[in-house]
Parts: sequence; C-alpha cells; structure tokens
Amino acid sequence: MPIRYILLESWRQLRNVRSLAFTFVVPLVMLLIFGSIYGAAGQQEQTTGLPWLIVTTVQMASYGGMMAALSQAFAITTERSIGWNRQLRITPLSGAGYLLSKVSAALLVALTSIVLLCAVSIVALGARMDALHWLLAILGVWVGVIPFALIAVAIGQFAKPSFAQPLFMVVFLGLAVLGGLWIPLEIMPNWVIGIAQVVPSYWLNKLGQIGAHGSGDALVPIAILAAWTVVLAALITWRYRRDAARS
Repeated sequence: MPIRYILLESWRQLRNVRSLAFTFVVPLVMLLIFGSIYGAAGQQEQTTGLPWLIVTTVQMASYGGMMAALSQAFAITTERSIGWNRQLRITPLSGAGYLLSKVSAALLVALTSIVLLCAVSIVALGARMDALHWLLAILGVWVGVIPFALIAVAIGQFAKPSFAQPLFMVVFLGLAVLGGLWIPLEIMPNWVIGIAQVVPSYWLNKLGQIGAHGSGDALVPIAILAAWTVVLAALITWRYRRDAARS
C-alpha cells in the first residue's frame, strides 16, 4: 500500500494546477528580474568565485525547491481538517509510509521547480556551465530540500487550519532570508550570520553552490541537513502514531 499511496499522492500534487502555478511563477519571476540584473554585469561573486548569474540561479532554484516543499503544509492541514488523516489511520499505512508519501510528493514537485528554473536561466538568461556542474547543482539543491518537506509535514500536523498560513509565512520568509536566498548574508550583522548557519536553508544554498563550483567540502552541509532530517522525521512519526493511538 505505501508504494501505491506514494504514486497517488504524487499524482494528486501534480494535478493541483493552481498551487503549482503559484509555486513555480514566484521564483521564476524573481529569477528573471535578478538574473537579468546580475547577468548583464558579468561579474563573479567573490566568496564562491562563480558568476553572479550562476549564484543567482542556484539561489532561486533553492528558493523554488524550498517553496515547493513547504507548500505541502497547506494540503496536509486541509486533510486534517476534513478528517482524511483519521481515515488513513484505519488503513495498513504506517507512520513511516505516511511520511514517505508526503516527502516523495514534495520532492517530485520540488525537482520540477528546480529543473524549470535552471532551464529558464540557460535559455532566457544565457547562463553557462558544464553539464556535470549543472547536474551536481540540481542534485545538491534537490537533496537539500528533504528537510523542508519534513518541516511542511510538521506544520501540517501541528498547526490548526486558521494558524497554518501565518505560521507558514513566518517560517518561509525567515528561512529565505536566513538562507541568503534573497539578500546576501555578508551585509547582515554577525549575529544574524551566526543564526543562519544553524538553519537548513543556509546549507541548502551552500550545497547547491558546491555542486555548481564542482569542488568544496560537501560533508558539513550534508551532515547538518541530515541531522535536521532525522530529528524532524522522528517528530513526525511520533505525532502520527500518537494521533493514531488517540483515535
């Protein structure tokens, strides 16, 4: 049943045209605006040594992937409000299977967004990089999105429907800013930079940059993102089992 449910859940997410349009259009517009500005300059970013257009593309791909993953929170909150989760608890679907279905669907939508943004950057903005580096950058961002899919599930499980949207906006905007996806962290105070290095969005962006550069220590970003993944997965599984026991 978990495999069938994963496929059904993924297909259901891809059929939600209105949600997908919002998820894809916002980072796409930002890429075209910022990419046109930085791409025209043709300069390199000092910290990474990458062209600013590539740095911007990785940032917007990270932003788009994160947005696609976090947007799953609304669907989960709606499912809880109409009693769908209670129906699932009387099926053979385990807590791990439920978690895997949500994460798989989020990753599929996120991958679509990431690939679309990179393709637009290449075709419309003239971004140039070796095919291997594009592949590594896309893979890095995609893998780094996993904790955000889990954050979405956690929000969906814990937040009440009336509180889900403001909580989503606070979490989403905070992660985008602290991850350096909108504003370079170099212009921030040192205490903000210190906080940024704890949140997953910072390491999501970093992992994408390492892939684009083709070199660098990827173990630290992977380790921190993996730690977020393990903690969030344990919390979500516990919550699902607790709700099942109470039902």
